[in-house]
Amino acid sequence: MEQQADIQSYMEGLGRAARRASRALNRASTGEKNAALEAMAASLEADQAALLAANREDLAAGREAGLDEALLDRLELTPERITAMAEGLRQVAGLPDPVGAVRDLARRPSGIEVGKMRVPLGVVGIIYESRPNVTADAAALCLKSGNAAILRGGSEAARSNAAIADHIRAGLAAAGLPEEAVQVVATTDRAAVEHLVAMPAYVDVIVPRGGKGLIEMVSRKASVPVIKHLHGVCHVYLDDRAERRRALEIAVNAKTQRYGTCNTMETLLVAEGVAGDLLSELGERLGAIGVELRGCERTRAILPHAHAATDEDWDTEYLAPILSIRVVDDLEAAMDHIAEHGSGHTDAIVTEDYSRARRFVAGVDSSSVMVNASTRFADGFEYGLGAEIGISTDKFHVRGPVGLEGLTSEKFVVYGDGQVRT
Repeated sequence: MEQQADIQSYMEGLGRAARRASRALNRASTGEKNAALEAMAASLEADQAALLAANREDLAAGREAGLDEALLDRLELTPERITAMAEGLRQVAGLPDPVGAVRDLARRPSGIEVGKMRVPLGVVGIIYESRPNVTADAAALCLKSGNAAILRGGSEAARSNAAIADHIRAGLAAAGLPEEAVQVVATTDRAAVEHLVAMPAYVDVIVPRGGKGLIEMVSRKASVPVIKHLHGVCHVYLDDRAERRRALEIAVNAKTQRYGTCNTMETLLVAEGVAGDLLSELGERLGAIGVELRGCERTRAILPHAHAATDEDWDTEYLAPILSIRVVDDLEAAMDHIAEHGSGHTDAIVTEDYSRARRFVAGVDSSSVMVNASTRFADGFEYGLGAEIGISTDKFHVRGPVGLEGLTSEKFVVYGDGQVRT
């Protein structure tokens, strides 16, 4: 009980400091925020050796603990990934600052002018697993959008996150902003998460990034709003009017460019009219690189080496070199399958038929719907948002990759010149 009380006191202390810092950030200029981001990026690049050393310790501990390859891939830092982190910070610095922007300013019959102004949410709590780059991405987006951040990474990345946090604090200090604007939770005790999601006096929104179990737990226990997606069961539909080479390249890329991401294709849907031709070559290419195929009966008639897909397969986010394949009658059947088994994350069609593409875009209710492109593009960086804080499949406030604007709200502003209401 004493330990729990200590953790509660510690988390409330972080919350109070974050609330104070959020008031300072609300008054910070765009120049000050950008200066902090540039200083963070320079600090990360200047000390890659220390970051890689800390990450190697995390990787060694992860292997000893039996983490699977998908999690180890998410955990690993490389010189290229550190450079990408720094570039992400600089890209956010180069983005327009949404805070203070006023839209729809209009004069009313009374003579007052009414508009809406972008404002920070306040304090954002972010809970994530494995990926240490989230520490830098989250800090960048929260800072530029004027929000204080409390970051709680997974225990498997504790050393990496602590090392990155040192550079974040250095950047804040260099720009004259409070170091408490970005705080990384030091304890790995899971009780810290339960306190973080239940502090509405100090925290305005929670963003969980990780596996379905983590997100379900956070959603169940949170007493503050949550921006989330539960899982990514993403589909690519190869229409019978798809260009053959394009269809094959998109399908291979969507599955194999990286296995352990939420925008990786998990189910391939193929129109019956082109299934024999496309699946024969696709099966060879995927089999050559070790992708396990699980198919419906019509798929297995073309690819006998494929395992029989179960009902569970259509609803599974593998995050691994496993692909479910279903041959469908037509576009309508493909959309019906996505409606029944999709997670609302990202779904794509490959077709040369404009009207079918329009029907797919209008009829598939996902946060990202694509035409003739790999699902792997469903990403804040690729969408021009800079880094992303996560992906939301909810239907309120923000949907899809969450960038700067998704971390702000709006308030009404009214300008008058002495009007009184009669």
